Amino acid sequence: MAIAIDCFAHYGYQGTSIERIASAAGVTKGALYYHFRDKEELLFAAVQDRIAEFEQHVVGSVTPEADPAGALAEIARVCAHIAIRNNLRRFILTLMVEALDTNPRLSEAFRGILRRFRGYLAGIVRVGQGQGVFRRDVDAALAAQLFAGGVVGAELQHYQDPERVDLAAAMEGVAAQLLAFLTSTAMPAAVAKKRVSSRRGTSRLTPKER
Repeated sequence: MAIAIDCFAHYGYQGTSIERIASAAGVTKGALYYHFRDKEELLFAAVQDRIAEFEQHVVGSVTPEADPAGALAEIARVCAHIAIRNNLRRFILTLMVEALDTNPRLSEAFRGILRRFRGYLAGIVRVGQGQGVFRRDVDAALAAQLFAGGVVGAELQHYQDPERVDLAAAMEGVAAQLLAFLTSTAMPAAVAKKRVSSRRGTSRLTPKER
């Protein structure tokens, strides 16, 4: 399974064959077909196994109820640690992009993975809002999207240019920026204007405000 993940991470789904995996693992193709019907079944087994491992690691590493801000920072740290230590994160990101146009079934699986991740993040934000640690005027789902986008973007840049992009530092920055946004007392002007428009209706705004 670990060797299959390495192959998928480096060559993508289309560029990885059962023969390539078998050769790298030092086994026959027949041995792989004994356990998996085809390459897609092997891929799904790898995705489900490694994602479950990652999710359990994240959940077991944080305590949102005790420290929601620390939980977000810890999630970023865990993502960086796993990405630097092994090919799991690269494996997921490589296939996630490739599956958009080539494998609807796999793309649907990744959509569910990202939704669970964002939902978990949003839950942490709501815990912080309930405790008065985070601003209550911030949409928790939007905050989760920003955080997830920052994590994925940092990882892609690191994989593309590891000599110039320090992933641990980038992840720390992603968490710091989100926390600064969640704990800031000043609402950005654009957000404030949108809230006024949605509450009062644009007809009540002056031409200048429009």
